[in-house]
Amino acid sequence: MSHMRNCLRSLLAFASFAFLPASLAAQGGTGAVDISARITPTGAHPEAVRQFDLFVLTKSYADIIKEIEGQDVLPSKESFIDSQKVTPELKKWMKAHDVIDLTSPDVEQLFTPEDVMNTPELFAAYMRANSGGATVGFPNPKYRVADKDSNPDRYQKQKNEYLLAVRKFMESHPSSTQGMATELAAINPKYAWDQLHSLHNRRVAQLGPDTAQMKYLAGKAETDLDGRALITGLRPGTYWLSSLGMDAASGDRRLIWDVPFTVQAGQTAHLELSNLNALDVRKPVSP
Repeated sequence: MSHMRNCLRSLLAFASFAFLPASLAAQGGTGAVDISARITPTGAHPEAVRQFDLFVLTKSYADIIKEIEGQDVLPSKESFIDSQKVTPELKKWMKAHDVIDLTSPDVEQLFTPEDVMNTPELFAAYMRANSGGATVGFPNPKYRVADKDSNPDRYQKQKNEYLLAVRKFMESHPSSTQGMATELAAINPKYAWDQLHSLHNRRVAQLGPDTAQMKYLAGKAETDLDGRALITGLRPGTYWLSSLGMDAASGDRRLIWDVPFTVQAGQTAHLELSNLNALDVRKPVSP
């Protein structure tokens, strides 16, 4: 009789362990999510995502990142251009042509004789690129700096004649703007613009996981050697299973997840993470 009671207790213990997910989900009207995570490299079989942290969030991680970006607002192009230490004429030109990078391969095609003659930085770049024998047939100045004080009328007349000759040369030799981009490298604001965005992206990447866990975390788990995990005690509602921007790698794949799912009271939701519901960070995102 004693032996039978011991056997009965063992069977009951085994049954309670086997149905543990369901019983945990039912406690207090909460639910659970049973997770399976696998990655399929190109030309290979699916592989389990082992010992990888997964997080249940009450808000999409993508929306959390947008929230952080909204709090760390980058300046507009226009306000950034206004902050640069260049002449008002160059600022006006950059805004009119929506140009930040003065050394881009196609920027020289935008320079017109009117732009060059009326924008000090562009004129200086044009002169450096063409004068001193660099361009055959380029006009040589006849005015002398010494005449500026001793004979200002002659100085101004000869200077105006020279500027007119330079303009006519540019109009008849459109290719003479080649080389200007190189001469503008020293004042190119693209470097500062890129650094501004790089620092912004770094701040967002650092704040994202912290914000998600401090404000929106409902549960977390680490996958086992079979790529499985169970998260219990979730109130009924909609959640997102996220890797918080951290990628799981296998072969040529590096996947991140931000997958919505629904929890019902007393139920265990089943969620399969795979290539199909992930973003591969090695592949360019379509605009």
